[in-house]
Amino acid sequence: MDKAPTIILKQSEVEIEAIRAQGAGGQNVNKVSNAVHLRFDIRASSLPDAVKTRLLGMKDHRISADGVVVIKAQNTRSLEKNREDALARLRALIAAAAAVPRPRRPTKATYGSKMRRVSGKIRRGRVKALRGRVDG
Repeated sequence: MDKAPTIILKQSEVEIEAIRAQGAGGQNVNKVSNAVHLRFDIRASSLPDAVKTRLLGMKDHRISADGVVVIKAQNTRSLEKNREDALARLRALIAAAAAVPRPRRPTKATYGSKMRRVSGKIRRGRVKALRGRVDG
């Protein structure tokens, strides 16, 4: 399998916004914006076309219908660590799309597997046939 090409993520294509984190807070709950909203427009990016197509085809709740990746990071209390976490998650998503899937090679069921399947069905049918009403 070929190695995936190295993809460079341009900082200008990533939009990061500091927002207030959810959940319980402390004294700074209404003053400090620690969570991060990351937005990345797939269609407007400089990614290779094949990677864009695979990203847009992914079934991921973070990718909107118009092709924008939205990642919310609020795991830590540090804005910088949340920013790094969001960027790492975006890189992981892009790396997953950059990996070219191996084509599936169709195979045939072996003769033995077919026979085992059919004999199991026959055995099961005989068991069920004995479940009928008893005439006495």
